[in-house]
Amino acid sequence: MTASLTLTALDGVPTIGADHDLVAVIAAALERSGVSLRDNDILILAQKIVSKAEGRAVPLSSITPSTRACELAAQSNKDPRLVELILQESCDVLRCRPGLLIVVHRLGFVLANAGIDASNVEAADGAETVLLLPADPDTSAANLRARISETFGVDVGIIINDSLGRAWRLGTVGTAIGAAGVPGLLDLRGSPDRCGRPLRVTEVGIADEAAAAASLLMGQAAAGRPIVHVRGFPYPPGPGAAADLIRPQQMDLFR
Repeated sequence: MTASLTLTALDGVPTIGADHDLVAVIAAALERSGVSLRDNDILILAQKIVSKAEGRAVPLSSITPSTRACELAAQSNKDPRLVELILQESCDVLRCRPGLLIVVHRLGFVLANAGIDASNVEAADGAETVLLLPADPDTSAANLRARISETFGVDVGIIINDSLGRAWRLGTVGTAIGAAGVPGLLDLRGSPDRCGRPLRVTEVGIADEAAAAASLLMGQAAAGRPIVHVRGFPYPPGPGAAADLIRPQQMDLFR
């Protein structure tokens, strides 16, 4: 049987601000792109548009750095105000060197700068502005899924995608930081391989795989394609969350 997966970057998504309704934006983009939603489709949204719609943009002029932030800023060559925000969004600092600050985000992600970014973030009244991750990306995904179901009468999955680095590989990769209606982690342990041998350790981060595929269409700079429609996802829908993908600290051999 032929297997196929179709990903479509939706057209005409405007620059998102805190006054935008993402469901209305999605509806307009679907119509403009000639795409109609069906049960079991997935919508993958770039983290930035979710954060912007949730008002997570912060002007650096509103931040007063702490002593700890100033110390880390001197070590990392970063703006002390940015470092203060990183500390506020984090529960631990793992590494600090010039140009790099690796932290454990309060949501459990291990990443640079607590995911705070200034690229493609419009200045607030001319002040330098940065964007935080959504306060709770899994809840954001669940809320969007519920509203889309109410609006369109279909059951779709939602993934919120961000580009994260990896400790043992170069380059960033699209990663699911929020998910609803899509299993984050598929446990194949005990399933037979083609030779009939049971798999012993195989767990697949299927939400991350979908996020990475969508990143190919979203782009990383000025592409302006922050919503991707997916049809033919080869796994059944079900409960799940991006939090399921976070490795427990006691199993983390790199810390």
